[in-house]
Amino acid sequence: MFTKKLVISFLTSLLISSQVFSEDLINGAGSTFAAPIYFKWFAEYQKANPKIKLNYQSVGSGAGIKQLLSGTVSFAGSDAPLSDDEKKQSSAPIKQIPVVLGAVVIAYNLGGQFKDLKLDAATLSKISLGEITEWSNPDIQKLNKDLKLPDTKILFVHRSDGSGTTAVFTDYLSLVSPSWKEKVGTGKSVNWPIGIGGKGNEGVTALISQTPGSIGYTELAYAINNKLSMVSLKNAKGKFIAPSTKSVTASVPGKNYKGDYVGSIVNSDSADAYPISSFTYFLLPEKNDNVTKELKLFLNWALSTGQTFAEELYYAPLPKAALAKIKTAI
Repeated sequence: MFTKKLVISFLTSLLISSQVFSEDLINGAGSTFAAPIYFKWFAEYQKANPKIKLNYQSVGSGAGIKQLLSGTVSFAGSDAPLSDDEKKQSSAPIKQIPVVLGAVVIAYNLGGQFKDLKLDAATLSKISLGEITEWSNPDIQKLNKDLKLPDTKILFVHRSDGSGTTAVFTDYLSLVSPSWKEKVGTGKSVNWPIGIGGKGNEGVTALISQTPGSIGYTELAYAINNKLSMVSLKNAKGKFIAPSTKSVTASVPGKNYKGDYVGSIVNSDSADAYPISSFTYFLLPEKNDNVTKELKLFLNWALSTGQTFAEELYYAPLPKAALAKIKTAI
């Protein structure tokens, strides 16, 4: 039979244990682009720090930033820096920490028969605008003289949710195509002139995989893991470059760079750079609390030990020249 004293003691212990659990569990949300390496990092970090549980929702950069600004998560992942308007909405300044590099690739489905497809910026822009509607179009054929491309209709696949991957892709198109910049522009969400939408990089990847004649953009790891064909894209120096961790690293400004490594690196003028490369960012409000202190410890781990996991997951580790500045920012 329970006494009043025993019941109070039991309820007190429950309250204490729930408080400890809530303090140990740190929630974040955002980028699907970075989700594979985040999940790997959190699992590895927890092995060494079992009392800290990092929970991450792969919901897209736009949704993650909204949750961060509303205070429902302690950190967010994004593949695009915060806009001025988003910064104004935050109750505390937010540090934007580059944590790894990745590529937005142009993946396509022509039944596996047409490998090593090449595109340039102008042709990719026309496809994305709906001005090129068939794979046998002369503009595509001219870039791929060794391929006899089919008359198959092109289906363009894009993101349906607010996305840092979209921000990187549209940033590139706006930079290389005046027509795209005027008609569509840049952002995590844009008014797509054509195509169908998939939720997250996983949704876009699935649609391309399942739909003959489709083409769209997704993150490198998703394309490789789903065995999708990927375009070699003509870069600013006129070379056709396939996406890889090596060609992504080549996009990063060198050791004499004076900036803070928060910003666009698309269409790099490096001869070996893949032209749609990007940092992905860990967004952390500047607060003096235990959660922030724990996340700072995690970030320092991610920028040291964590970088060793990047290439096996098809991301590019940050160059040493960048790491010193980024660690100082933390």
